Amino acid sequence: MAEPGRPKGQPKTGGRVKGTPNKLSASVKTMILGALNELGGTQYLVEQGRANPSAFLSLVGRVLPMQLDGRVELDVDVNVLAREAQLMTRHSPVSICRVQS
Repeated sequence: MAEPGRPKGQPKTGGRVKGTPNKLSASVKTMILGALNELGGTQYLVEQGRANPSAFLSLVGRVLPMQLDGRVELDVDVNVLAREAQLMTRHSPVSICRVQS
C-alpha cells in the first residue's frame, strides 16, 4: 500500500514562503500601534513605565529582541603570559621528571 503525501527525498512544494508575516499578527500589531497613538504614544509609555514597571519591563522584554538588529563588537584582553607562567610552574620539567636512584 502506498504511503500518503510526498515521497521521501522530494522537496516540499506549496505553502507560505518562509519569512512571510502572519496576517492576523500584522493586523493586531496595527491595532495596538493605533491605540498607543491615541493614548499618547511615547508619553503614555513613559507614564506606564513609572506606574507599572513590571508590566512595562515585560513589554520591553518581548518587543526589544524583535527590534534589535546590528553588530556587536567586543574587545577582550587576555593575559596569556600570566597563564603560561602559572602552567609552567605547575608542570615544569623538574616536577614532572624525577630522577630515581
